[in-house]
Amino acid sequence: MNAPSQAEPRTATSAVQQPGRASMSANRLRKHADYQRAYEASRKRRSASMSWFLAPQAEPSAPRVGLTAGKVLGKAHERNRIKRRMREVLRKHLDLLPVGCDLIFHPQRIVLTLEFTKLEAEVVRILQQANAERARATTTAAQTLAQAEPVR
Repeated sequence: MNAPSQAEPRTATSAVQQPGRASMSANRLRKHADYQRAYEASRKRRSASMSWFLAPQAEPSAPRVGLTAGKVLGKAHERNRIKRRMREVLRKHLDLLPVGCDLIFHPQRIVLTLEFTKLEAEVVRILQQANAERARATTTAAQTLAQAEPVR
């Protein structure tokens, strides 16, 4: 009779990411001050099932994402499920995050029951809009600088 194989215990060093599985840990907004700065530097935009804010970063670095789920969305387990669903969609599309910007999502309660493919399509559409808006802001800033320089 063979003894059952013993699985290796998980330690901090053995919990390595699986190949092809991205992590959002480096791309998350964590500090309250960062959220407040992003709110002040942006305006609220709406989509079918969430609101979102896009703000340029004070010191451009990797794009960052924040999620909020207030008590109005339901009990703790419902809010946690909403955030888990949103994080999974964002994890799949980290490459679409606008560089040099902070993006904050305020999901509505409907995200809890929305089909995952529809949720994913909506978040991708928001990320594309955010990238287009960032590109517009960048070209507008470049044009303003070009006009401000004196011609010699």
